[in-house]
Amino acid sequence: LLAASVATIFIGEWTDAVIILLVVLINALIGVVQEVKANKAIEALNTLTSPKATVKRNGTSMEIDSKEVVKGDVIILETGSSIPADLRLTSSLNLEIDESALTGESVPSSKHASKVFEEAKVPLGDQENMAFMSTLVTYGRGEGVVVETGMETVMGSIAKSLNEDKETMTPLQKRLNQLGKTLGVIALVITALMFGIGLFQKREPLEMLLTAISLAVAAIPEGLPAIVAIVLALGVTRMSKKNAIVKQLPAVETLGSVNIICSDKTGTLTQNKMTVLNYITLDDEVEVDIEGENLTPQNKTSETLMESFILSSDATQSGDEQTGDPTEISLIVLGNKHGIYKDNLNKKHPRVDENPFDSDRKLMSTLNKWGNGYRVHTKGAIDKILNISSSVLVNGEIKPLTEEIKKDLIDKSEHYSEKALRVLSVAYKDSKEKVSVSDMEKDLVFIGFVAMIDPPRLEVKDSIVEAKKAGITPVMITGDHKSTAFAIAHELDIASSIDQALTGSEIEEMSDEDFASKIGDYRIFARVSPEHKVKIVKAYQSHGNIVSMTGDGVNDAPSLKHADIGVAMGITGTDVSKGASDIILTDDNFKTIVSAVEEGRNIYNNIKKSVIFLLSCNLGEIIAIFTSVLFSFAIPLLPTQILWVNLVTDTLPAIALGVDPGDHDVMKKKPRDPKESFFAHGAGVRAIIGGVLIGSLTLLAFAIGLNERGYTLFSSSSAPDEILAYARTMAF
Repeated sequence: LLAASVATIFIGEWTDAVIILLVVLINALIGVVQEVKANKAIEALNTLTSPKATVKRNGTSMEIDSKEVVKGDVIILETGSSIPADLRLTSSLNLEIDESALTGESVPSSKHASKVFEEAKVPLGDQENMAFMSTLVTYGRGEGVVVETGMETVMGSIAKSLNEDKETMTPLQKRLNQLGKTLGVIALVITALMFGIGLFQKREPLEMLLTAISLAVAAIPEGLPAIVAIVLALGVTRMSKKNAIVKQLPAVETLGSVNIICSDKTGTLTQNKMTVLNYITLDDEVEVDIEGENLTPQNKTSETLMESFILSSDATQSGDEQTGDPTEISLIVLGNKHGIYKDNLNKKHPRVDENPFDSDRKLMSTLNKWGNGYRVHTKGAIDKILNISSSVLVNGEIKPLTEEIKKDLIDKSEHYSEKALRVLSVAYKDSKEKVSVSDMEKDLVFIGFVAMIDPPRLEVKDSIVEAKKAGITPVMITGDHKSTAFAIAHELDIASSIDQALTGSEIEEMSDEDFASKIGDYRIFARVSPEHKVKIVKAYQSHGNIVSMTGDGVNDAPSLKHADIGVAMGITGTDVSKGASDIILTDDNFKTIVSAVEEGRNIYNNIKKSVIFLLSCNLGEIIAIFTSVLFSFAIPLLPTQILWVNLVTDTLPAIALGVDPGDHDVMKKKPRDPKESFFAHGAGVRAIIGGVLIGSLTLLAFAIGLNERGYTLFSSSSAPDEILAYARTMAF
């Protein structure tokens, strides 16, 4: 088009030149607006760092800006501390750190400074002797030596991977780019051919130059970029009403090509909150309704179990909000469901002493006022509780704890553990006098235990079924343990066998080629690092798959950016994950992804209809002009008329096609091949038939206009300008 504008200036057709240049400018502006992408991932990483850190220098504790922390500094950690750098722990006392943003695990990690690993590489979530930048201390205290700062930390490596990741074109951008190149080549070939034919026919060079310009303009669908942008923008508007915010327009269409959805487990497939599913005493095994309210304890033993769990927990409740350890919060919620509230218990039975949780003992005990005496409440691992218990509560009566009863309880607990549920037990004992800390955990009465898990979202299973019907393979990627991941994946029908699960350490042992060749055998990837997530996405892409990655944590950001479509959670998602994504779900609902895929498929189909319609119109213009030159007719359409037809007359019907309601059965079909041409499935034939029809009708209208003034197509080359203007208006 730029060459055409130069040529029109050369022959003095200033109006045509200005119009063609305006078209080029408008298309360039549309392209720029469509490609601009807000990328705030790196900036958001900076906001995660704690502004202050407590360090020990020269034997003195002092508070400094976290950016002033250097290697070798000793950092003091307390409950609530945000860690300013990567640390090798030197001391720890009941230290627990929330690493969910990095590992995806909803339960805080227990830390042990004395732990030493013989392995060269240890999964991030298993590094008990390390603390990482931007994670949060939830319990206990400790100290650590700074080993890495800034961009050299685990968090920094994530920033690097975001920065180094190259932008790739979406399938739609690739198709439109290829279409543009093809049409450009066709325009040049036809223009050269027509110019040669004209010279062979000994026509005037200026006349042939004007004809060549007309052909060049006719070969390019100038309204296509605007139509595609409008159709995509309308799709974005529809999706925003369905809780999906699209950051860049082409991402809408790309969703329609997705055939692999790699989903983070915690917070995306699950509710990101520990929940008690069962409570077990020697009287009953009770399944708890996840959404239940106003429930009633099964019996007195069940009520005692809940009271002891709540009183031995440090988590707090204010209104409907709970704060503290996720496991203890789940115990408070269990009580709330059954009308047993922590505030009421604390007032009635105030705590007078405690023996805090210790990772070696795996127990926590409290001493509370109980009537005229005292009661000890101890919770912890079931084997530890049974070892310090001598009695058991059965039907409200205290009976001896025999070896047979112990074995029965252990067997029951293992049954739940095998289903990847976390088991926690509780016991108590009464005393007329105040009990010392050293005597709290002796001769207890065993009550029972609870089984808990971070449960799947209720609506996700139906969404996964729908995705499978649409030919999409859901894959779980998590920092959690293999058994826990499989339990959730099996319940959601993502995986059917534990053999379909692979851990990060197993990925490390495989070469890139071996891993890529076997990637199709797996549906679960557990204990993975951010680097593993990117490796998984790349392995799927190496087979030509279009991959969507969903997630909410900082650990998801590199894979979100590298995936063809990155989908971040709007409620629980970090600024980093949102900045690295293409789409943000405002309701954190996996089901919204499936709706977005459906919208993407329909948008592509509508764009394809518009493209075929526009190309039919352009082909008709080429046929009309080509035929005229070939048989020495006058040119039926001028460049300005062709531009008007392409930009205005053809554009409105094309937009109408672009906003069709869509195919209701589109999610019952397999995803289309990303390499599929616009002309597949007979679309090219339809374009040719439409083009021949439009070209023939254009020439017919031109001939009728000439005939009304006493000329024919064969004598049109000698017709006066005013007669040609009349006939061209008819053709137009």
